[in-house]
Amino acid sequence: MEKTAYRRVLLKLSGEALGGESGRGLDFGVMGQVARAVKTCVDRGVQIGLVTGGGNYWRGAKDGGGKMERSRADQMGMLATVMNSLAMGEVLEQQGVPARVMTMLDMPRVAESYSYGRAMHHLEKGRVVLFAAGSGNPYFSTDSAAALKAAEIGADALLMAKNIDGVYTADPRKDPTAVRLDRIGYGEILAKDLKVIDSTATSLLRDNAIPTLIFALDPPENIVRAVMGEKIGTIVE
Repeated sequence: MEKTAYRRVLLKLSGEALGGESGRGLDFGVMGQVARAVKTCVDRGVQIGLVTGGGNYWRGAKDGGGKMERSRADQMGMLATVMNSLAMGEVLEQQGVPARVMTMLDMPRVAESYSYGRAMHHLEKGRVVLFAAGSGNPYFSTDSAAALKAAEIGADALLMAKNIDGVYTADPRKDPTAVRLDRIGYGEILAKDLKVIDSTATSLLRDNAIPTLIFALDPPENIVRAVMGEKIGTIVE
């Protein structure tokens, strides 16, 4: 069997991606494809932690629109990620991939409360660990939660599967001359205020020397390509 580029990764999926073309709710067809890609990686011996966004249901302060207190709006966003993690965990299990949902907010009748020791035990046993409820704190994005968990579990890399296929010199939706970069440094992302990763996550990843691969989730097989070390998307280091 061909050797993978990484032994342990943290995979970040946007909530909108789980919603398929509409970006809302759950598209079980898309989730099934993601689960099959994850299964291929697990079958090759890769340990996977997974963080989802919640934007297919609620985007915290953005959806709160100034009409509600920021902490409460962000807590609603955390609950959205719990729903996504429970659904993604179920789809993984149906594909024959053992999965455990661990939450940063205590809800023991729904999922395991996060602990480092239990998370590492699951990973070493070949189970996909879905880290839900973000960081458990308001004012932090799920990008930051993914960066934090990547550092905690000692991930070799953070894989960000997005609706965009990498980092560009400008927003390609607004600037037709924007060029995709094969490689960029965290310092440059901060200096140029590129919005592909939020600044808190960028600083945390830089300080812990964790490389990030940003690539398009469409098609989901890109997850396997990323794990195998193929040149897709943009490497940030």
